[in-house]
Amino acid sequence: MQPKAQNSFLKRIRNKYRLVILNENTYEEIVAFKLNRFTVYVALSIMFIVLVGLTIALIAFTPLKYYIPGYGKAGSNTEYESLKLKADSIEKTLILKQQYFDNIERILKGNEVPADTAVLKVKKKEEVRKK
Repeated sequence: MQPKAQNSFLKRIRNKYRLVILNENTYEEIVAFKLNRFTVYVALSIMFIVLVGLTIALIAFTPLKYYIPGYGKAGSNTEYESLKLKADSIEKTLILKQQYFDNIERILKGNEVPADTAVLKVKKKEEVRKK
């Protein structure tokens, strides 16, 4: 029974069909194609492979690849880290300068400024001369 089933499949795939495109107003035949199922399968497969190939080439050889998540240049991670460190140091500097300006503003307005509690070791004149 299998040979008959295979034989009918081969016959169906090899049957010839005619595709005709007509002008609707005049019923004039514009184009006619002689096709079978095998040629249609082959043509569709080739079109699919070509479209996939063009899509891969478009992504691989153009800057579109940088829009794919996780894809990037090898040195970009180290560059991002160095930029992050610079941004953090700039932020710290900005905070310190703002505190400095706030203290100056309080002094000029006459508000009480918190006392500096750091203990300084001041050498006497005699100790400085001995050295």
